Amino acid sequence: MKTVTMRVNGKLVSAPTEGRTLLVEYLREGLRLTGTHVGCDTSQCGACVVHVNGLAVKSCTIFAQELEGAEVLTIEGMANSDGSLGVIQQAFQDYHGLQCGFCTPGMVMSAAALLAENPTPSEAEVRQYLEGNLCRCTGYHNIVKAILAASGQAVAAE
Repeated sequence: MKTVTMRVNGKLVSAPTEGRTLLVEYLREGLRLTGTHVGCDTSQCGACVVHVNGLAVKSCTIFAQELEGAEVLTIEGMANSDGSLGVIQQAFQDYHGLQCGFCTPGMVMSAAALLAENPTPSEAEVRQYLEGNLCRCTGYHNIVKAILAASGQAVAAE
């Protein structure tokens, strides 16, 4: 066991880990941040996306011990400081970009990474960026609308 220390959602945290402990396990089991989901165990679904040092990563693909001193942002860190929903989270709610909610944390984290890279993406760019995130409920239409709305772009009413 080795104690791993990193900054998660702005707070310095430490937890003991084995060498095989994945970041998603460190977050969920070591730190009790359960918003990051394990969906497939094969890095295909994107439910476990978090940001590491500013980059979106699937937390089931990286060992916690590799991240000593890293900056990690999870879905819990996306809320406003007063606890209200952040812009992207609010857009997902307003535009019905979620149903069961299982994929939503990963979708929000991927959307945040996209908007950091490209503040006003086209619909096609949003769809392409989300290729690594699977949703079994929504058909993606409202997820795309939510991301476009979060970017400040007008979204056509149906």
